[in-house]
Amino acid sequence: MRKFSIIIGVAVALFAASSLHADEFSKVGTSGAQFLKIGVGARYTAMGEASVANVSDAYALYWNPAALGGMTQSHLEFTTISYVSNVNLNYVAFAKPLSFGTIGAAVTALTSGDMEITTIEEPNGTGKMFSTSSYAITLGYARQWTEFFSFGMSAKYITERISEVRASGIAFDFGTLLRPGYRNLRIGMNISNLGQEMKFSGPELNFNYNPSGDNESVDNAKGVLDVDSYDLPLVFRIGAAYDIQYSPSTRLTFSVEARDPSDNEQQGSFGAEAAFQETFFVRGGWQLNQEEQSATVGAGLALKVWNSTDLSLNYAFADFGRLNSVHRFSFGLRF
Repeated sequence: MRKFSIIIGVAVALFAASSLHADEFSKVGTSGAQFLKIGVGARYTAMGEASVANVSDAYALYWNPAALGGMTQSHLEFTTISYVSNVNLNYVAFAKPLSFGTIGAAVTALTSGDMEITTIEEPNGTGKMFSTSSYAITLGYARQWTEFFSFGMSAKYITERISEVRASGIAFDFGTLLRPGYRNLRIGMNISNLGQEMKFSGPELNFNYNPSGDNESVDNAKGVLDVDSYDLPLVFRIGAAYDIQYSPSTRLTFSVEARDPSDNEQQGSFGAEAAFQETFFVRGGWQLNQEEQSATVGAGLALKVWNSTDLSLNYAFADFGRLNSVHRFSFGLRF
């Protein structure tokens, strides 16, 4: 039981801190580029997305770039997500340790497929189609400065498109990972999507109008819709993770996390993983203060395919309540 005391203490402290300064008004819907908030890596989403202190591979480019600093092998990771409303998200990341630290790169792509255009005059559809897409290209660097401390950062180029209207911007992530020396406890902190506002522009914001306002004149004056700029979904995370070697062949990992997003209320999550022979994995998690998403479960398999090359296969299931369930599949190579 003493092994659990530190996890319980950290969990209570994190969740208490996340609610100390809760806003009296809802911040929902106050930022754009929402695809940046869709968690990647089936292992980490299966554990309730309590990942800021638990991530240990190229997915650190998403959860906490500081975790790149502790890598001793190259990592190549890929995730595909069947999201709600027939939206698909694909994520690929690569990280390589070098003598001066670890570098990494990642690409996030969210696509909707074709949808029919509707108008006030034709609410059932015009017969014309449009699509949406969102992309992020990330470059990251981290270094383990001491035995106990790592720091990392990443920069990302973000672009979004709705039909022929586009917006783009730059954002940065900063993270730390602390190993205080008590067994294998890790404490992580990360701030994500710190960057400039974005604003849509494009030919579909142009329109013609009749300046006289009468029915006899034609729409011969040109105008441009002036749309507001929007913030990126800034998120601050703090969390802890702890491993317990239950037996020579069985490992248990517990993780907790508190989040303070700029466009929502404070949130929390916790997760657990059971590893058998470091080959087969069972995972579960729970997210707090989420309107739809709560329970997550998943499983994974790790195989040695060639000398020092390992293959990982992972799956995660998330229940989104009134929305469709979300399935994530991840594949990884470590070499």
